[in-house]
Amino acid sequence: MSSLASVSVVIPTLNEAMNLPWVLHRMPSYVDEVIIVDGRSTDLTVDVARSVRVDVVVVAEPRKGKGIAVRSGFAAAAGDIIVMLDADGSMDPREIGWFVAPLQHDYDFVKGSRYVTGGGSEDLTWLRSVGNRTLTQLANTVLHSNYSDLCYGYIAFRRQCLEVLELESDGFEIETELIVRAARAGLRIAEVPSIELSRISGDSNLRTFRDGWRVLHTLAKECATWDAPTAGARPESLRRVKYMYPNVRFPRTPTDPKSLLSLTEGI
Repeated sequence: MSSLASVSVVIPTLNEAMNLPWVLHRMPSYVDEVIIVDGRSTDLTVDVARSVRVDVVVVAEPRKGKGIAVRSGFAAAAGDIIVMLDADGSMDPREIGWFVAPLQHDYDFVKGSRYVTGGGSEDLTWLRSVGNRTLTQLANTVLHSNYSDLCYGYIAFRRQCLEVLELESDGFEIETELIVRAARAGLRIAEVPSIELSRISGDSNLRTFRDGWRVLHTLAKECATWDAPTAGARPESLRRVKYMYPNVRFPRTPTDPKSLLSLTEGI
């Protein structure tokens, strides 16, 4: 892949007007395209996105489900590399470079990990951590893989992988589907450290037991029914890519949407 590969970032949103400004202001300059997928927000999410980044691409998706939103965003993405991250401020866009770098060389699929050296979480409870480690161990046993963090949705991959992954999920289980299918298709996978931040404002839609069951159900279904178009190629050895992040803190306070929209009035 060329060193000038273009980068698209897909961000599914649902009432994230208070959080999006921080996310969009932290977007690296080398990102070519930012796609907001929204169709159900009742706040000013879309207006705020457009006021912060005039070139933002807005995909209207009225159907319910993170998986549907993510797939719609992927379909609209024009970049050679596609990055998926959340809109609540829990994933720092400044880390995108660590995801893109392996894709510029020998890797097809890169996922973040809170458990490898350099990673961490400000928001992971003891219960969620135990559940995630258990599900990760189960996935590694079934897939003959070596993931360290199954339930974390900061992911990047080469655009041509979409044809191989054949994504179908409608809900939060899209993240598990991505990771399972990448392993079963024999993609060259790397894990990079990522620091999960606490949500800036609002309540998370994540429910520990409900979504843990979804992950388990998806893992079982994918391993039993999905046939990789690569004829089940042997998964590549997963590589840990270690990076050291600068210890710099930035204000992470909710942004009043009206303060941003007032700047664009009359333009």
